[in-house]
Amino acid sequence: MGESMAYHRSLAVAFVSLAVLLVGCASAAHDDKAMAATAASSAQQRASLRLQLASAYYGQGQLDVALEEVTQALSLAPNDAQAYGMRALIQAGRQQILPAEKDFLYALRLAPHNPELSNNYGLFLCQTGRAAQSLAYFDAALQDASYVSPGKALHNAGVCSASLKQYQRAGAYWLRALQIAPDVAETNAGLVRVYYEQQDYRQAAYYLARLGTVATMESQTADVLWLGIKVQHQLGDVSAEAGLAAQLRHHHSASPEYAAYQNGAFDE
Repeated sequence: MGESMAYHRSLAVAFVSLAVLLVGCASAAHDDKAMAATAASSAQQRASLRLQLASAYYGQGQLDVALEEVTQALSLAPNDAQAYGMRALIQAGRQQILPAEKDFLYALRLAPHNPELSNNYGLFLCQTGRAAQSLAYFDAALQDASYVSPGKALHNAGVCSASLKQYQRAGAYWLRALQIAPDVAETNAGLVRVYYEQQDYRQAAYYLARLGTVATMESQTADVLWLGIKVQHQLGDVSAEAGLAAQLRHHHSASPEYAAYQNGAFDE
C-alpha cells in the first residue's frame, strides 16, 4: 500500500516536472519568435531608411551614392519591391538598360498591382523606344483608385501617345491631367501640340494662352515657342507671332527652331 502511494506521488511529481518543462519550452519558443519578429522589424526599418536615402540621392542626381544605399536596403530586405523599383530607376539613369529592365520586371512580379512601379516601368519603356508597349502600364497605374499621383501617369501617357502620333489619345490623357492640376505648364503645352496637329488652331491658341498664364514664355523651350509661332501664323495673328519670335530669337538664337523660323518653314 505504502509503495503504491509512493509510486503515485513520484508519478505526479514527474508529470508536474514535465508540465513545467513544456511551459518553459513554449516560453522559450515564444521568446525566440518575438526576438525574430523584432529583428525583422528592425531590419525592415533600416531598409526603409536606406531606401529613403537612395531616393533622395537619386533626386539629386548622385546616382553612385544612391546605388550604394539601395544595395544596402536590399541586403536588409531582399524581397522589397520598392527597393528593386528604385534600383531600376538608378540603373536606367546610369544607362544600364538591361539591369534596369530586370529590376523593373522583378519588382512588378513582387508587387504586380503597384501603380508607381507600373508608371515608372511605362516611362522606362517609352524612353527606350517602346512607347506602344508603355501605354498599358500607364493605364494599369490609372486603374488603381489608391494611386496618389495619377497626374504623373496621365502626363507620361500623353507624352508617349504623342510620340506615336496618337494625338487624340494624347489629348484625352492630358485633358484628364488638367482636371487634376490645371497649372502644369507641360500639360498645357502638350494640348497646344495636340490641337495644332489636329489643325484645330483656335483650340491650340486657347491652350497657348493658358500656358502663358501658368508660366512665362521666356522660360519655354525652343520647341514650344516655335509651336506657338506656327499656331499664331495659322491664325494670322502677326503681332502674337512676332512676340513669340522675339522670345525665340532672344533665348534660343542658335536652335534649329529659330533657323526654321528664319527660313519660313511653317509647314514642316
